[in-house]
Amino acid sequence: MSKSIQKGFTLIELMIVIAILGILLAIAIPAYQDYLARARASEAVYAAAPTKLAIAEFRLSNGRYAATWASVYTAPPNGHGKYVSGLAPTGVAAFTVTSQNTQCNGGEPVFTFTPQAPVTGATGSVDWLCTSTNTVCAPASCR
Repeated sequence: MSKSIQKGFTLIELMIVIAILGILLAIAIPAYQDYLARARASEAVYAAAPTKLAIAEFRLSNGRYAATWASVYTAPPNGHGKYVSGLAPTGVAAFTVTSQNTQCNGGEPVFTFTPQAPVTGATGSVDWLCTSTNTVCAPASCR
């Protein structure tokens, strides 16, 4: 009797490896898509930073919030970005940031930023409350 030495993998071993890879990819691809959508939506939160700074600076310098939106906000000359469609005032110092092209489940999120400081008085910092119309894609700070 002669013994043959096995070289390579058998067909069943290769099929098992492919099945394991298929299961892992079926789980990983949707999770990665959700991750990308949340990352795109978070650009809207970062786009709000200059406006939040301008509103807080005006309040701390003048002891009140600005009476008009135009006195603290100037639209960027090149638009808001690939994933941000615009900013709009919603109150005395509150504003919304609308996202676009994020591919979030449940629609494009709209983030509302509201200052948590008294209307008058120049003492203390201005903290912001962030809420979102789509909590699935919202960063943890806006849920």
